[in-house]
Amino acid sequence: MLVAERHIIKKGHRFWAEIDNLSWQSKNLYNSANYLIRQNFIYGHGYLTYNQMASLMKKTEQYQALPAKVSQQVLRGLDKNWPSFFAASSEFKSHPDKFLVKPKIPGYKEPKKGRNLLVYTIQAISKVGLRQGLVKLSGTSIALPTRVEERIAEVRIVPKCDCYVIEVIYGKTEQFLAPNEKIAAIDLGIDNLMAVTSNQPDFIPLLIRPLA
Repeated sequence: MLVAERHIIKKGHRFWAEIDNLSWQSKNLYNSANYLIRQNFIYGHGYLTYNQMASLMKKTEQYQALPAKVSQQVLRGLDKNWPSFFAASSEFKSHPDKFLVKPKIPGYKEPKKGRNLLVYTIQAISKVGLRQGLVKLSGTSIALPTRVEERIAEVRIVPKCDCYVIEVIYGKTEQFLAPNEKIAAIDLGIDNLMAVTSNQPDFIPLLIRPLA
């Protein structure tokens, strides 16, 4: 199964400005590629596939502002949004009563304030850094200590309203519980301190908030 180690980056952190710029560049690429897809679709030329879109974008300033492996993942993320629109449109034609409004084509992210997800596959993560216990992202100065010892699948930089969450996604062997084994689980949050639950029937789940 895949699990995540999370690092919270807030304003004032030494990597904040660099991460914020990367997320902004990701937004620019997303919007530029989406413009091409929208124009092609609106004027009746069909849908640009991922390969067609990547070929058109490769030499653009927006694509080259990020490492190639990262730009590819931005385009793949956009490519996943359109099939959802097509599926919703098809369902709308058959069952319009299920919808409050007609599905709209994927829109743009806000030009100035908008930010977009970044995905660094294992090919865009320094292998030397991993041997030193660091997650070092290609083409950046970002290097974070990690406790992950199992194989890393990818690293995601997720923009939130007041921070960025860096998720180190890695594979972990599932451990099955013995019958009647007692366990508790703690999920560290961003706005909340933590959520606590257990498999015991008399346990009341807890949501712990930080002190004001």
